[in-house]
Amino acid sequence: MVTSHFEDFPSFFTDQFSAQSIPVSTVSKGGFKDWYALLPKAEQNWVDANDFNGSRHSLLKFANAEGQISSVILGLGEGDEKADPWAFGGLARSLPAGSYHLADVTDPHEFYHAALGWVLGQYKFDTYLKKKNDKISKLYLPKEQNGSLVTSVVRSTFLVRDLVNTPTCDMGPDDLARAATEIAEEFSARLHITVGDELLERGYNAIHTVGRAADKAPRLIDFSWGDEKAPKVTLVGKGVCFDTGGLDLKPSNAMLIMKKDMGGAAHVLGLARLIMEQNLNVRLRVLIPAVENNVAGNAFRPGDVIRSYKGKTIEVGNTDAEGRLVLCDALALAAEEKPELLIDFATLTGAARVALGPDIPPFFTDSQKLADAMGQHAIREGDPVWRLPLYGPYLTFMDSDIADLNNNASNPFGGAITAALFLKEFTEGAREWMHLDVYAWNQTNRPGRPLGGEAMALRTVFSYLNERFKN
Repeated sequence: MVTSHFEDFPSFFTDQFSAQSIPVSTVSKGGFKDWYALLPKAEQNWVDANDFNGSRHSLLKFANAEGQISSVILGLGEGDEKADPWAFGGLARSLPAGSYHLADVTDPHEFYHAALGWVLGQYKFDTYLKKKNDKISKLYLPKEQNGSLVTSVVRSTFLVRDLVNTPTCDMGPDDLARAATEIAEEFSARLHITVGDELLERGYNAIHTVGRAADKAPRLIDFSWGDEKAPKVTLVGKGVCFDTGGLDLKPSNAMLIMKKDMGGAAHVLGLARLIMEQNLNVRLRVLIPAVENNVAGNAFRPGDVIRSYKGKTIEVGNTDAEGRLVLCDALALAAEEKPELLIDFATLTGAARVALGPDIPPFFTDSQKLADAMGQHAIREGDPVWRLPLYGPYLTFMDSDIADLNNNASNPFGGAITAALFLKEFTEGAREWMHLDVYAWNQTNRPGRPLGGEAMALRTVFSYLNERFKN
């Protein structure tokens, strides 16, 4: 089972100001000359000796007469942007363990981002390492700042990263269900998990079909929380705990990070935790189809036809387009109760990465109001998303001669769009629907964003929900 960072989390912050706390100030390249001119000559000489000029992520440490760090200067680079968590992402790891405070960041929005960067930059997935990450640099969190929100966002981000980083040997469908159960129980949510052949009894044929070849049985995780009279918000997450591609087998190098194919489920659990901990005024429902797409004698085949929960029949054009199959049953179930807002997260297509790269998840919705709001919140949060069109005519790419739909497009163009259009066919009844195609992975180590699992669009979506449904 995944080892949570939750128990360690409180040590990243302190609400008690210490006389030994070291001040951290910021300077941009544009403001460098004015800042430099105000320094005593000895300090100017030290700046010169260290070639410090305020460039992004550069760091300068001043010492006192005893040789101890007396203050720290962080370079912001060209933008002079403090409301950017990644500007502060490498800071804590570059400093000795100790207590620090932000000397010139008092605006609540800027402080929120700086505090996020401070903690996110100290994340390390060390579950399987003999030597644990025991170096902690604490940041003073003044009472006038929104410490509750900062801690909730970081806890949820750590949760997403931990779940995605955990290999499938310890994060199969059963383990993912246990993780969801822990979260549901923490907030007294009502939980039901449908496992194995019971999926067939309830009509969740697509989920069962994709997962039936694995030793660990497929399942549908379903939990609800909040006032039944509050607006209904439903989250659906793709929980493919490993994707071999099925009989349309992936090449070995394409399987290396397929433990992350349950990244949509991880995002949904992280977002659900945020919603519940911040007590938004919603009736929340979470649905996660959890499967492994494996190879065995009973694996589903290209050319098979599946009758989905909604009743639509689906011809299997490619067993490696399995994410949309498990999602279609969960989305149709979610749409039955006509939620005010239905959101799904999925590591769905390589086409999304080709279109927008690894850092920017595309999202799809028919609601212009929702799309506009998402764009605004993405800028505010420094957590990018980009809307791609639900261009209806492309649905013909998913035509089948023998079924209502094919799960694989007839040509390679617009793959993220055709996948979204396929999902849309199962959302009838929801007042608003949004689909996010997330990568859930950092390809390299960057300040605040280590190689491995990553929460993408989590802060943006929560910021929108918090504004719309704040209690």
